[in-house]
Amino acid sequence: MTALLTFFSLRQRSIAVRLAVSALLASSAILLIAAWILTTLYRENTERAFDSRLLVFANNLATDLVSPSDPESRSFSLGDPRFDLPLSGWYWQVGRPEAKPRDLRTSRSLVGVPLKPATNPDGKTGIGQIRQGYGRAQDDRLLRIIERDVDLGEEGRYTVRIAGPADEIVNDVDRFRFSLFVTFGLLGLFLALTTLLQIRFGLAPLAQLRAALGVIRRGEADRITGSYPPDIAPLAGEVNLLIETNREILERARTQVGNLAHALKTPLSIIVNEVGSAEAPEELAAKIREQASLMRDQVNYYLDRARAAALAGTLGTSTEVEPALAGLVRTFGKIYRDKDIAYEVSVSAGLRFRGERQDFEEMVGNLVDNASKWAHGRVAIRAEAIGKDDYPHLLVAIEDDGPGLPPEDREAVIGRGRRLDETKPGSGLGLSIVADLAALYRGRFRLEEASLGGLRAVLEVPGDAPAAAAHH
Repeated sequence: MTALLTFFSLRQRSIAVRLAVSALLASSAILLIAAWILTTLYRENTERAFDSRLLVFANNLATDLVSPSDPESRSFSLGDPRFDLPLSGWYWQVGRPEAKPRDLRTSRSLVGVPLKPATNPDGKTGIGQIRQGYGRAQDDRLLRIIERDVDLGEEGRYTVRIAGPADEIVNDVDRFRFSLFVTFGLLGLFLALTTLLQIRFGLAPLAQLRAALGVIRRGEADRITGSYPPDIAPLAGEVNLLIETNREILERARTQVGNLAHALKTPLSIIVNEVGSAEAPEELAAKIREQASLMRDQVNYYLDRARAAALAGTLGTSTEVEPALAGLVRTFGKIYRDKDIAYEVSVSAGLRFRGERQDFEEMVGNLVDNASKWAHGRVAIRAEAIGKDDYPHLLVAIEDDGPGLPPEDREAVIGRGRRLDETKPGSGLGLSIVADLAALYRGRFRLEEASLGGLRAVLEVPGDAPAAAAHH
């Protein structure tokens, strides 16, 4: 279950992380298997070397055993003082397989206690066969034991058993294992570093391509430039072709929108002029002029929405926020000079809106206009970059110190043509335009209570984070 969760979590990671983790797991598995194999082979070689030493002693005992003499008067001497030192770990024993302890011939190092056979012999049987294994001494010390059977004909069968301390084997293998793991650890670290360098070098063209797309997204270039490897170059070419095709489609759509605007505005202008010159009842003429004006407003509204829908999210289109806001503040400062409104602007330098300047000015302009209508004397405008969906977004908050709006009326006032106060000028389309444009750019628009006491309008649309922040 854990492996499955790890697999699915890796599928959601970047290519570099997936390559690094997979290489690390594969290298670790290979090194661990290699370490286990080498340690096993080294242990077997060490055991064989130790058994060869024990076998020399066993052969000497077998030679003494088959020498022609009285069985009771045979002498066994290996010429090694370790077999005379009590509990030295080096022991020998000769006797019949079924002999009692008092009938066994043993080394002085055993101090009268028989040497037990190995608890895990290799299973070899028969005269002359060598059996190896491990056992325990009377002091619970681990021993390496070999034994062989010798057939003396009429005298019967004897078993020669030699034991030596297995500490030498264990310590030797432990030292080898430690050295091996240190070596493999350094090797694994080196492999990890080289793998990271290979991944960084191998994925560099993709990072370059991503940077090029970021430049296009910020509006600093209109196509991908630079040289790429043969397997990446076709992708860059296809993206450039897609951008060019998209630009051509948008240009044709913009032309058609302009043609439609002229085609509809001209008949409306003629109707309005004819009504003004015709001898029609004043009440009818006024009604026709009112409806024609309303039709013109609706035509302009939907033509603007069609243009914005075609241009929203276009690659390579961006607007610098700071100068756009400065221009809006100057404009509305003149429009509402009679109210003497103090506009407080806080915007990060270099902040950009990913879209058309006209759309940005229309959204923010409607919000500033609405705040200026209701403000008593202060309008605060703040623009900043926020992180969202792994990409920076632009947040513009505009608040006033006016009477505000109850929560139950905030959703209603965004509806097209809804005006809660007929005494204020306007068509009731301003907030609806903001909401529609924000939706076209896959953004959000909401109304909240302002810290100044009035209404706070929050606009969240795609944007780019600035390199540094400045407040004005």
